[in-house]
Amino acid sequence: MTRSEHPAMGHVAAVVTWLLSAGIYVVAKWAIAEMPPWTLCFWRAAIAGAILLPLVRGHGQAIAKLLQQHWLAILVMGGLGLGLTQGFIYVALEYTTAINAGLIISLAPIITMVLARLVLGEVLTGLQVVGSLIALVGMGTIVVKGNLDALLAFSLGTGELLMVLAATCFAVYTVLIQRAAFALPRLQLLVLLLGGAIITVLLLFLYELWNGEHARLDTRGYWALAYVAIPGTAFMYLLYNWSVDLLGASKAGAFLYLQMVFVAVLAHFILGEAIERYHLVGASLIIVGVALVMAFAPTRSPART
Repeated sequence: MTRSEHPAMGHVAAVVTWLLSAGIYVVAKWAIAEMPPWTLCFWRAAIAGAILLPLVRGHGQAIAKLLQQHWLAILVMGGLGLGLTQGFIYVALEYTTAINAGLIISLAPIITMVLARLVLGEVLTGLQVVGSLIALVGMGTIVVKGNLDALLAFSLGTGELLMVLAATCFAVYTVLIQRAAFALPRLQLLVLLLGGAIITVLLLFLYELWNGEHARLDTRGYWALAYVAIPGTAFMYLLYNWSVDLLGASKAGAFLYLQMVFVAVLAHFILGEAIERYHLVGASLIIVGVALVMAFAPTRSPART
């Protein structure tokens, strides 16, 4: 199927992708009292990997060859992008709202752009720098909850700072995987990266198990795990890959910013979280900043993502 055959389906797939992704923040926050964060992270990757594994059974030789040559890189990238990133998000949700988390994670592309300039030597235009600074101000507004005194007193929220760390981990992962440019289709590579995530967070999962944190696990936690692992990971990535095939990587990736809107709306109506003025100010600045970064990016040949 070519990208031009059904472009409307590509748009639908992209929208549903980020709607499912936004749901992760809401259900993780909804079940935070019952589901330990690293347990959720571990089983999310394990269940999603088990679901996707049969879909790549015909590519075992290519997967084995890549794993033999680049096992450490797969471990590091899978651990960062699909392990630690998600784990930090789930821990952060113990301290902050789903709305704050969704807004701050939207800065990952900005951090990625800066790292790509430093690590990959990608060209960075003046207006992109301006856009990055505007978006960072927007993030700062959310982190300090619109309270300048909190910034001056270095009293920043634990949850918001953990979300910045999560966004940074995902940005590093994105740059590393672009630099590696593995010669393997997206779905097959995803299964390998999920394996890297499982290995990376295994000790943290076992620590929660040893520490008795599973004693609080109940029905709500299992429902959250089912959502996060199946619609929120396996189906989401399949839809994302489909949207990339139909629309191209750049256009499909631009839909990511819908996640910020979806998280705020879902958290407001399902969790009862209030949308404060500083959310609107911060989100507006992030949108303006990201728009500048995308609009004034230098033209280049498409890169593998």
